[in-house]
Amino acid sequence: MASLPITVPIRKNEFSEELWTEAALLPCALSVDVPLKDFTVRDLLRLEAGSIVESKNANGADLPIFVNSRLIGWAEFEVVGQRLAIRLTELA
Repeated sequence: MASLPITVPIRKNEFSEELWTEAALLPCALSVDVPLKDFTVRDLLRLEAGSIVESKNANGADLPIFVNSRLIGWAEFEVVGQRLAIRLTELA
């Protein structure tokens, strides 16, 4: 008895709006890697409010942004009022 091959139609990214709405509520972890120059555990333990930590990056240099340990883009630090923020400069 001969068997016929089964073909399955391929859909290209056909997701309903409802699925995207639900996915938007999923938690994720955002992290920015800041390379620090000669930073030790002792330095970490001595940190307090107002401490300044020297980075290896030049002022305004792009830093990698990760979401759930996956590189998504590059950003730079920026001061907004009394807060430190990151500005997304490029998507990976």
